[in-house]
Amino acid sequence: MKMKLFRSLTELSSRKAVSRMTGAFAKSRASRPLIPRFAKSYGIRTQDAEKQLHEYESLNDFFTRRLKPGPRPVHEAEGVLVSPVDALITGMGPIREGLILNVKGQDYTIEELLNHNPRLINYMNGFYYVLYLSPTDYHRIHSPVTGEIVEKEHVAGKVYPVNEFGLRHMRRVLSRNERLITYVQHELGEIAVVKVGALNVSSIRYVSPLPDRLERGGELAYFEFGSTVVLLTENGTLKSRSDLEVGSKVKMGELLGTFKPRA
Repeated sequence: MKMKLFRSLTELSSRKAVSRMTGAFAKSRASRPLIPRFAKSYGIRTQDAEKQLHEYESLNDFFTRRLKPGPRPVHEAEGVLVSPVDALITGMGPIREGLILNVKGQDYTIEELLNHNPRLINYMNGFYYVLYLSPTDYHRIHSPVTGEIVEKEHVAGKVYPVNEFGLRHMRRVLSRNERLITYVQHELGEIAVVKVGALNVSSIRYVSPLPDRLERGGELAYFEFGSTVVLLTENGTLKSRSDLEVGSKVKMGELLGTFKPRA
């Protein structure tokens, strides 16, 4: 009964109007006094931020902060995939005939996640990572590879929470929430970077100007508040790091796996 009530309340609060109101406040100067308290409450390393706390104009300005050069070195070896974000891995593994299995007890189809895009055929037996950004994390999204953007798609949807509760108790939130999908062609294949909106996220934005060619570790987009990135690699192209597992924490630029040379 209690879980039903929580679900109902979450359904009501997932309306875009609620997210717009929350976002409007976070972007206003009225939210500025909350920045130090927010940073302290979540234990954010403010010394890594590009600016001093008093220089940020709003809570949203601080959420979407850039970092100083240095705190996030990008793995330099050739033919590798790096993490696009600071995140907790909440799901990872091989994709089985178009199915992403058992992300917090739920299965997802590539068809739904990629909104029936014809490119989905490339990922039916690929590899996936579900990367959850908490409010503590750095919120900018970087390119996991060097390559060309070959397609972008915005998928309208809900804004359910993508935290532990949302993933476990709401029905298939990763494929029902609003998404911004970027397909990037690199030397050893193609990847899909699926940015998933969440409760109280007013928007997912590309950096401006967005280049056609991305460098590994270069800026791609950012979340206003925390959310999730689902990273997909093409069929049979990736060998994931053996020590990574669900529950591992990764930093932007950290090695996730190595691409296999083309036959």
